[in-house]
Amino acid sequence: QVQLVESGGGLVQAGGSLRLSCAPSGRNSAANPTGWYRQAPGKQRELVARITPGGHTDYADSVLGRFTISRDIRKNTVFLQMNSLKPEDTALYICVALYGSAPFYGQGTQVTVSS
Repeated sequence: QVQLVESGGGLVQAGGSLRLSCAPSGRNSAANPTGWYRQAPGKQRELVARITPGGHTDYADSVLGRFTISRDIRKNTVFLQMNSLKPEDTALYICVALYGSAPFYGQGTQVTVSS
């Protein structure tokens, strides 16, 4: 079982910024964080951003131009810089990592954007 450590969520006013981070716990260091999903109450989980081993990035249309995914290869950590946050960005943000070809999901970090 892969365990992921996510951090950086919180409460922010509209227009503000947050930076999320995700890394596997010590004994799961072979897992590679690759992206972020989010799930808002009553809505389906959606892919927010992902980064491939080659560094290619993809974003949901709703966050394009506002969010940036990046990674620190040495620390095996993925970041999600979120700028110009909107109330509709409010959700539980869930990190996904690959262990081989199998995906594992973190427990999530809550992001709440007030208007």
